[in-house]
Amino acid sequence: MSMAVVGLVAGMALGFAGYFGGFGAFLLVAALGAVGFVVGRFLDGDLEPGDFFRSRDERGFRRR
Repeated sequence: MSMAVVGLVAGMALGFAGYFGGFGAFLLVAALGAVGFVVGRFLDGDLEPGDFFRSRDERGFRRR
């Protein structure tokens, strides 16, 4: 499935949640979608748990 189709489905889900459930439901669907995206990236092997807990110096960023 292409990223355009995934974006279309996500946008439609957020639109339905916002229309039928109000702004609170919109935020809940958006937050759960973000969590699902991160979990999916973990399962695909694109992310590792250490990616969120490393300091900036370990990633190669320089301090000014």
